[in-house]
Amino acid sequence: MKIISGIQPSGELHIGNYLGAIKNWIKLQNNSKNECMFFIADYHSITENYDPKRKPEEILNLAADLLALGIDPKKSVIFQQSKIPGHADLAWIFNTLVKIPELERMTQFKDKAVMQKENINMGLFDYPVLMAADILIYKADAVPVGEDQTQHLELARDIARRFNNNFGPTFPEPKSLLTETPRIMSLTDPTKKMSKSHGEKSYIALSDSPEIISDKIKSAVSDAGGGKDKRGGDNLLAIFESFAETKEEKNEYSNYKREHTNGKLKYSEFKPRLAELISDYFVDYRQRRSELSKNSEFVKKVLENGAETASAAAGKTMSEVRRKIGLEI
Repeated sequence: MKIISGIQPSGELHIGNYLGAIKNWIKLQNNSKNECMFFIADYHSITENYDPKRKPEEILNLAADLLALGIDPKKSVIFQQSKIPGHADLAWIFNTLVKIPELERMTQFKDKAVMQKENINMGLFDYPVLMAADILIYKADAVPVGEDQTQHLELARDIARRFNNNFGPTFPEPKSLLTETPRIMSLTDPTKKMSKSHGEKSYIALSDSPEIISDKIKSAVSDAGGGKDKRGGDNLLAIFESFAETKEEKNEYSNYKREHTNGKLKYSEFKPRLAELISDYFVDYRQRRSELSKNSEFVKKVLENGAETASAAAGKTMSEVRRKIGLEI
């Protein structure tokens, strides 16, 4: 099964990024039946406010993070989106198949437009069409996505169907592989999804030291309103469950969960243990990431090799598309 997914280079990764996407990518690539492609979605990242001087570093850092976490260039194709011109070329062609009201209905556009009222650009509006091109140019069978991306994937399926109906069978209609991960919320406001935009104390970065992790968990919101509002505690328990791998750790989670349900969870004991669990989970990552920070040429080479493979596949698709829509003379 051919699988593709991407992630934006927009600063340091946090545990929500890892649990919501990358952890599942590693599982998918380790299945020998899958052919995986993972890309750094730099074109998508420039639809939001950004510093062009920092963007090259963000791209390299994200590639190094993926490698340090376990995305293996021997098992997966890892590449930079903007190095493959076919993505933008195909998106332009797909624009002729999509009606404006369809894009106006996209909930992510509405949400992001509220967050960046001074920069509601065409790229932000057209984001789902480029995403469809990202997927279909490689004729992917499936896309691992979170629930917030299912609307975009459904549009990609619609576009594939329209193109096939208008110009002949060309693209498969990719299915979604929903990531079975609880929604990780902000440490400072458990009513909001974990995000860097809510401040440093609201998230745990993968690069955070054990000391910083401990401080952030210590100050995290737990139960409020005299214990009536348990959303903070629920969030911390969801994080614990996500990182509990051994039988002992899973038993610990069950005990903490029961105590929380009964209103007897001692956060003075639970929070230090949660911080320790997270810190220990990323020990190997921190070691590998430190090594890769000293070898940026290796990271660049991985991206170059990935771009060569992706470019060949994208070029083949674009030749077929141009011929079918009547642009080859």
